[in-house]
Amino acid sequence: MTTDSPMTDEAVRDAGVEVRPAAGHIGAEISGVDLTAELDDTVVAAIRAAVLRWKVVFFRGQRLDHAGHVAFARRFGEAVVLPRRGGASPADFPEIETTADRLELGGRFGMEHDEWLRRRRHTLLRGWHCDHGARVDPPAATILRAETVPPYGGDTTWSNLAAAYAGLSEPLREFVDGLWAEHRLGVGYQPRPGDDAYVRHLLERQVATLHPLVRVHPETGERILYVNGYYVEQIAGLSRPESSAILEMLLEQAVRPEYTVRFRWEPGDVAFWDNRATIHLAPGDTAHLDHPRIMHRVMLAGDVPVGVDGRVSEPITGTAPGRW
Repeated sequence: MTTDSPMTDEAVRDAGVEVRPAAGHIGAEISGVDLTAELDDTVVAAIRAAVLRWKVVFFRGQRLDHAGHVAFARRFGEAVVLPRRGGASPADFPEIETTADRLELGGRFGMEHDEWLRRRRHTLLRGWHCDHGARVDPPAATILRAETVPPYGGDTTWSNLAAAYAGLSEPLREFVDGLWAEHRLGVGYQPRPGDDAYVRHLLERQVATLHPLVRVHPETGERILYVNGYYVEQIAGLSRPESSAILEMLLEQAVRPEYTVRFRWEPGDVAFWDNRATIHLAPGDTAHLDHPRIMHRVMLAGDVPVGVDGRVSEPITGTAPGRW
C-alpha cells in the first residue's frame, strides 16, 4: 500500500470524501464513498491518506459482495492468497478468508473451540495482535467486511502503535530503538496434558522472525512500537526475566485506552487498517450468544520491516518473503 505523497485535508475534501475522526489518536469514519462503484484515483488517494493518518478507517452500510471486496482491495495493493483456508471461506475467491473458519480449528485438534481459544489467550494481553506478525513480511493492510453480526457485542478494538511509541519517555525510546524481538507462531500456547495435536501442528508449520522492536513506517516515516501479545516471544540479547518485564510494560503502553478505538459493527460495514502501525483485539464477548458473527477478510501484501538503524527483519524459520 503505497502513495507518492500525502494528501492535504483540503485535497481530501475536494475528492468528495468526508473523514470524521472517531477517537483522539486513531480511527476515522469515511462517508461519501460507495465502495461498490468504480472509484476515481483521487478518491483512492484520499482513502489511502486517511488510512495512513488515522491507522484504521470505517465505511458504514456498504453493499460489497466477494468480487467487490477483492476489487476494492486491489486498488491499494496486491491481495494475499493464503495456501490454507477453512471450509467457510468462499472457494471461488482465494483472496478472502472468512472468520467462521476459526470455529473449525479447535475440532481439528480434538478440542472444543472455547478450550482452544482459552489455551491461546490465557492472559489479558495475549489476544492483541497484528495479522500474520510472525512472518518476515507481514501484510501491509487488512480490509475486513461484516456479513452477519450479533445484535450486541462483537466489537473490535485497534491501537495506534505510532502514538504508543511517541508516548514513551525519551530515555525509554532511545533504549527500545536498538532492540529486536523474536516473533513466533504459537507463542504462549498452553499445551494439553499428554499428546497435543495443536503443538504438533505448530512444530510442523512453525514460522518465526527476528523483527525490530521499533520499526520505521515505510510510507510515513513514523517510528512504530512493534509489539503484540500474540506473536512476540523474547527480546533478543536479554534474559528471560528482563525480556518478560520489558515486554509486559511495552504491551501495556501499546494498549493504553487513549491510543485505542473500538468499533461497533453493523452488517455491510467495512474496516480498513494499516497492519504495520496497529494491533487489534478480536471480540471475546460473543461465545455465549446464540448469534452468528461472520466476517470476511482480505489482506494486502507487505514488505520486510526496517529498524531505526536500517537493518531489516531476519527470518528464523518458515515461509520466505512474498511466499504465502
